[in-house]
Amino acid sequence: MVTERGLPFRVLLVEDHAVVRAGLRLLIEAEDDLTVVGECADGESALEQASSLDPHVIMMDVSMPGMNGLEAARKLLERFPRINILILTMHENEEYFFQALRAGALGYVPKSAPDTEVLAAIRAVAQGKTYIHPSVAHLLVNQYLSSVEGGKIRDNPDGLTDREREVLRLVAMGYTNKEIADKLSISIHTVHNHRTNLMAKLNLHDRLDLLKYALKKGLVRID
Repeated sequence: MVTERGLPFRVLLVEDHAVVRAGLRLLIEAEDDLTVVGECADGESALEQASSLDPHVIMMDVSMPGMNGLEAARKLLERFPRINILILTMHENEEYFFQALRAGALGYVPKSAPDTEVLAAIRAVAQGKTYIHPSVAHLLVNQYLSSVEGGKIRDNPDGLTDREREVLRLVAMGYTNKEIADKLSISIHTVHNHRTNLMAKLNLHDRLDLLKYALKKGLVRID
């Protein structure tokens, strides 16, 4: 799987440990559809390199000297909204996981994950899709259940039409409005209307809420 022009997906590595960067480079460069276009050891350097290197994916650690990965992710997406962020970190706890998603990261994978899962995460995020490792996916479901029990989200799936359910599933999987329109053979305007309606019916406010709801209802799976 490569870009529309048949070129490999471009990856920028942001990690303060040189040995880890070297291992990731070897892993990625062994794949025909992926290439490492640059490396840096902190968030400030990532901001500088992102403009000139134009990566599809920035794979970034959380804990780094100076600007950490979460702050860097927020600033990168403010300046370069088309870049996709994948967090690769030793942290598998709730604090960092939800901060990463709120910062705009599309993927979250622990460093303990097998090589095949790291590569799968890169490929998914490069295409603008969500990838969350199973070791932290349960946090989404737990938070959703707490929200339902607390009355913040209505647990009322019967209010959705079949089409709204399908749009919800595709949004949660990371597809763009255009991709959803193409898959369902409807207009982008219609996709937008379905998305607006289902969020209003379920009292959801953003893509993170949609993903949690879809996980809870079994509309998507994170394998």
